[in-house]
Amino acid sequence: MKSALLLGGTQFVGKRLVQLLLDEGVEVTIATRGLTPDSFGSQVTRLIINRENAESLDQAFKDKKWDVVFDQTCYSSQEALDSLKSLDGKVKKYIFTSSQAVYDFGTKHVEENFNPLTYTPILKSRRDYIGYVGYQEAKRAAEAILFQNADFPVVAIRFPIIIGKDDYTNRLKFHVEHVKEGKAMFIEHPDFRYSFIDSGEAASFLLSMAKSDFQGPINPGSEEDISLSELYGFIEDVIGTRAILSKDGDPSPYNLPGAWSVNTSLAQSMGFRFTSLNILLKNLIHHYS
Repeated sequence: MKSALLLGGTQFVGKRLVQLLLDEGVEVTIATRGLTPDSFGSQVTRLIINRENAESLDQAFKDKKWDVVFDQTCYSSQEALDSLKSLDGKVKKYIFTSSQAVYDFGTKHVEENFNPLTYTPILKSRRDYIGYVGYQEAKRAAEAILFQNADFPVVAIRFPIIIGKDDYTNRLKFHVEHVKEGKAMFIEHPDFRYSFIDSGEAASFLLSMAKSDFQGPINPGSEEDISLSELYGFIEDVIGTRAILSKDGDPSPYNLPGAWSVNTSLAQSMGFRFTSLNILLKNLIHHYS
């Protein structure tokens, strides 16, 4: 891999991925709306695109080619189709940032539990997908468009919840601070279980998939999953303060409509190892507290 295009690349995992690529001597192009500054200076080439405007992609990618594209900002079936058309003949491999949300609510999902080749997508814009259920349909439909229509290898990385010291969503930080400061939280479904992955390991996995011969969907992440009650209990143990739970408390940002966790056996069978969830959470709880 000598050249890479990132659709995104200015926040969170994308920033980490850009740096990993630069460290390996890859020529990096980032394509964004141009609204978020980055710290890469002259090390990267920048293109301005609007994922909701197919013509902007056509113009930005005209007369250009890359070995790999990392698509981190696709949130609709229409955007997936527009990207395929604009990048036709311009890339050799497509790495799509998908989500464990493609699965029905439940735990320990294996890759076969959602087959994008048999899913019938409806063309919609990102504004047509509402809430978590809309997000689920968007990622399912985008995978289906890519796998059913691409003329090059596609990898769909079904990330669980991504956490790290650079997590701008502050969802885990919310729970740590509420326990530490004695502020009430409302956790609607304390028994729902979720999977997690470290942001640095997420970026490394993206790079590894681009360098491998693998194609298809794959689940990365810590082997264990955890319930929300176990999560705040773990925070209590690390900090030494009891959580305050109340229906009148601040709603947890992990109040999702159902449980979502994944089985990472396929990734492990390929030699990938991820930080134990207990270790990952303990380090981050100490960091936030």
